[in-house]
Amino acid sequence: MQVTETLSEGLKRAYTVVVPAADIEGKRTAKLTQLGKTLRLPGFRPGKVPMPVVRQRYGNAVMAEVLEESVGEATRQVLNERGLRPAMQPKVDLLGGLEQNRDLEFKVELELLPEIPMPDFAGIELTRMKAEVAPEAVDKALDGIAQRQRTLEPVTEERPAATGDVLTADFVGRIEGTPFPGGEGKDVDLEVGGAGFIPGFTEQLAGMTPGETRTIDVTFPEAYQAKDLAGKAAQFEITAKQLKRPVLPPIDEELAKKIGFEGLDEVRQTITTQMQREYDQLSRLRLKRQLLDALAERATFTVPETLVAAEFEQIWKRVEADRQSGQLDEEDRDKDEAALRAEYRAIAERRVRLGLLLSEIGRSNGLTVAPEEMTRAMRAEAGRYPGQETQVMEFFRKNPQAAENLRGPLFEEKVVDFVLELARVEDKPVTPDELTAEPPPP
Repeated sequence: MQVTETLSEGLKRAYTVVVPAADIEGKRTAKLTQLGKTLRLPGFRPGKVPMPVVRQRYGNAVMAEVLEESVGEATRQVLNERGLRPAMQPKVDLLGGLEQNRDLEFKVELELLPEIPMPDFAGIELTRMKAEVAPEAVDKALDGIAQRQRTLEPVTEERPAATGDVLTADFVGRIEGTPFPGGEGKDVDLEVGGAGFIPGFTEQLAGMTPGETRTIDVTFPEAYQAKDLAGKAAQFEITAKQLKRPVLPPIDEELAKKIGFEGLDEVRQTITTQMQREYDQLSRLRLKRQLLDALAERATFTVPETLVAAEFEQIWKRVEADRQSGQLDEEDRDKDEAALRAEYRAIAERRVRLGLLLSEIGRSNGLTVAPEEMTRAMRAEAGRYPGQETQVMEFFRKNPQAAENLRGPLFEEKVVDFVLELARVEDKPVTPDELTAEPPPP
């Protein structure tokens, strides 16, 4: 086999490869001979079909198979002998050799993975925000439980509806005098001043009495889920039918047992544990963001253009979909396409560079995802579909590639844990509000 390097520019390489015709014909003859030993054709004994007949009938098909195998073998040999690590599948173009008794000649083009220097992990300084669950937060959560367990009782005295009351009412919504789909309701319980409806709707119920009809004006939010109503002004004609007041149960042992616990202390402990887990998860997320930013600052190696282009294409498809559906981020709406493309291409390059660095950290330090970790991840994913866990696990068994999609996040978390062990991490006590606040821009 003859290999000639035709391009060596940055991470790009190209080679012309020539496989002698004798090698191709030797492989072809071997395959035809093997085929002839098992071939059954009318007029011939099994395995005794003459080679000229075998060659005439199956020569072209076998030749195509030999050429495909030879290209693959030769390409792998080029990569292995030169110690090349391609960033993506090499591009192969046949230049000649499709005719019989001609050398097989083809061109291989590829981009290499770059040499990735390891950062000084000990020089990375990070701050881990630590928040503890306050008793007041647990009390507030208990109040929420009591709210969800409330009952409604009719108001017997004659009085107007006040904030917090529940008004049973019929209503009809109109836009420019015309009723619209979904704008009508009968015997609907509406909490006066409560959330969960069109802004400004329930607030205008205050002061109504059963039997009263009132027309109110509201405006649907710009981001309203029904696009044909978003941002439009509407009028609702409301007829109050009954006034009720919520009755909250006392927060006591009886309430705890009603919601499935042995006692109130167990409820408090469960709430505390769950909230602390959420705080710790958010703390971990913010620490990971700091770490990735620090690694991105230290990763200055050249990245393969093919990987960046592929990542950018995926990002841009989502941007285009958001633009067509009217869900483009507000900060992006006034930018022209050239500015958007440049911005998201930079994001794509950062993602690729970080991905390569994390992969190399894991590879060079022997980090792997164990089979039992994959099994736990599949079970966790199946748990997101109650009642269908068995079918989801069966899907993973029949579709290994789908299961492999879970490996990437597991591997990334392992690499993050590895680097955090080596970095200098300072714990900083903060309030829950400080932990949940949006981090300042870099």
